[in-house]
Amino acid sequence: MAQDVCVIVDAGDRVRLEAITADRNRPQKHVQRARIVLLSADRLSVAEVARQAAASRPAVWRWQVRYAQAGVDGLLRDKTRPPGRAPMPTATVAKVLALTCSKPRGQATHWTGRAMAQASGISLRSVQRIWDAHRLQPHRLRSFKRSNDPAFAEKVEDIVGLTMDPPMHTVVLSIDEKSQIQALDRT
Repeated sequence: MAQDVCVIVDAGDRVRLEAITADRNRPQKHVQRARIVLLSADRLSVAEVARQAAASRPAVWRWQVRYAQAGVDGLLRDKTRPPGRAPMPTATVAKVLALTCSKPRGQATHWTGRAMAQASGISLRSVQRIWDAHRLQPHRLRSFKRSNDPAFAEKVEDIVGLTMDPPMHTVVLSIDEKSQIQALDRT
């Protein structure tokens, strides 16, 4: 492949390529590609062109072929590439969302990323991406837990009544024990 390409640069292209190499505001990849073509046009060997341009021999061959096919404009743009990874199927995303809204297995109080990854059969990072995209934070539950106490309603009325309409000459104190630790939703 390397010996099949003979780079011939006409006067107009040479002026453009030299302007690219002299321009200090150009991206370095454009400057390197232009230098490869200019050095190849001077009939240097591929190894010498690679050494002077600080590139590998396959890179020299690649840009010689690209110049032969597309000219100077072909050196200034990269080829498009297919995406690196296929997007997550919508069925899998729906499964993760449904599991996130359901109760976790066993004695767990909330879904963790690793538990969800194991339950849904995908990676932890994929679960995190899905949760971020849908703004889900299952470790932060904001719900009210109902009491099983039969006198719960009367107790709530007493507490709310004290704070909303305290008797004369009364001080109402509210104490939250262990405020430094997160209270988990355990029964």
